[in-house]
Amino acid sequence: MNDLEKIIYKHALLNAAKHKGSANPGAVMGSIMSNEPELRSKAKEIGPMSGKIVAQVNALSPEEQASEMEKYGVEVQEKKPKVKETGLQELPGAHENIVLRFAPNPSGPLHIGHSRAAVPNAEYVKRYSGKLILRIEDTDPKRVFEPAYEMIPEDLKWLGVNPDEIIYQSDRFEIYYDYARQLIEKGAAYMCTCDGAAFKELKDNCKSCPCRDNDVGENLELWDKFDEMETGEAVLRVKTDINHKNPAIRDWVAMRLVDEVHPRLGTEYRIYPMMNFSVAVDDHLMGMTHVLRGKDHLANSEKQKYLYDHMGWDLPEFIHYGRLKMEDIALSTSKAKEGIENGTYSGWDDPRLGTLRAIERRGIQAKTIYDLIIEIGVKMADSAISWKKIYGLNRSLLEPIANRYFFCENPQLIEIDGYSDGKVDIERPLHADHMDRGNRHLPFDGKAYLAQGDIAEGIFRLMDAVNVNINGDEVTYHSTSFEDAREVKARIIQWVPVENNVNVKIVMDDASLKTGLGECALKDLKVGDIVQFERVGFARLDEIAGDELIFYYAHK
Repeated sequence: MNDLEKIIYKHALLNAAKHKGSANPGAVMGSIMSNEPELRSKAKEIGPMSGKIVAQVNALSPEEQASEMEKYGVEVQEKKPKVKETGLQELPGAHENIVLRFAPNPSGPLHIGHSRAAVPNAEYVKRYSGKLILRIEDTDPKRVFEPAYEMIPEDLKWLGVNPDEIIYQSDRFEIYYDYARQLIEKGAAYMCTCDGAAFKELKDNCKSCPCRDNDVGENLELWDKFDEMETGEAVLRVKTDINHKNPAIRDWVAMRLVDEVHPRLGTEYRIYPMMNFSVAVDDHLMGMTHVLRGKDHLANSEKQKYLYDHMGWDLPEFIHYGRLKMEDIALSTSKAKEGIENGTYSGWDDPRLGTLRAIERRGIQAKTIYDLIIEIGVKMADSAISWKKIYGLNRSLLEPIANRYFFCENPQLIEIDGYSDGKVDIERPLHADHMDRGNRHLPFDGKAYLAQGDIAEGIFRLMDAVNVNINGDEVTYHSTSFEDAREVKARIIQWVPVENNVNVKIVMDDASLKTGLGECALKDLKVGDIVQFERVGFARLDEIAGDELIFYYAHK
């Protein structure tokens, strides 16, 4: 065989090995064209040769094919399964003296979507012994919810994120004014008095407005009078590429006039910085080495680069990540606030909301959320999370710590006809895997409360007590042993003693209520304790209201 025939022969052997000894001429031809690009010019010559050589290979026995493969050094490469990339990637750039920030708007408390930014920043700082700044970006008074100033640090503390410093942008207006003036003096920014609609038309057509040609002196004069103007009369614009492919980036607004009362500033200032201006100035002055932000900020990153260039500043490493999607949960702060005001939600910790305090109230552990976000990482692709995933992670944390108890919803009293063993004390462990925690004691004397939903025709075992036969309104004694119950395939149900019980209310994840009775041992709990109601699920004790214990449901 010549060299070309040998190449075809090898590909035919390889294809045969992948398809139970029977090579396909078309597949062999495709393999050659894909893996031997230098031979593509000889396709017309190779085609007829492939057919003959494939027939030759297919005529060989499996043993002969194997021998030929060994002779010509042909090996079948096993395809390695594609491993899904998880976890935080290595930070680009230098890792010494890193400075990162978490910069929320104080429009409300933090929700699970905020953890997408807070957790990676905190984790990178932890890994590289860096510095984390909590920067409250409150330069839009319309979006400031005053209680959020206290709520945000509280939420971060629960999440396990501990910033080294807290900075409020509302304290830094004079700094922003100083850099705005510097930009004007450099000829990199100008005061624009154009009508907004007129400017947009010019911008959309890659045309500059007349104000762009004003000299530095004219711009400084207007800047000094800015505070005396009417709202909307003028803005300060940063010069960019007027022909930039994205119209939003063309000469973007750095400063505007705002006549709103600020929760911290009152009416002290009227000239307010736009987000892209204040963020870029602060990121530089605070020494940010890396900026983590959602990919919806790609255009903003582009805008801010112009400011860095104008000022001669070194750019930080910009890292953009995809959106965090979650179904069946309210993440919109504005909608949540509206729902609280109109009574749809009970508060920021309503179980239907995605706020961190709502999640905490239900007994979802901070470590669950933290570890989940670390697993997702900071890749550009969007990520979807589900309650099923959260519950699975949380269950592994709660299983070892949550003691077990009986609860009967809508309890109905039964009296077992034919029971004659008198009053007995039934012991059950608080946790079957941790016997050192001791036992619960449930007195039983032939009467008990059952959950209304458990009452049906047939033989049932009252857990660790007796077996009963339910026939309509009649409940009769059947037997006592578990073996007897197993023999008749009796369904095991919970019960609560007639005496020594406690009123229980469980607020479910959809804000509906389960009311009933629980066993007396529940009285030993304190607010914040997490339990597992057998056959119901995990729940956190939220309130002790007189003789009633109020729990918030977590999950099964």
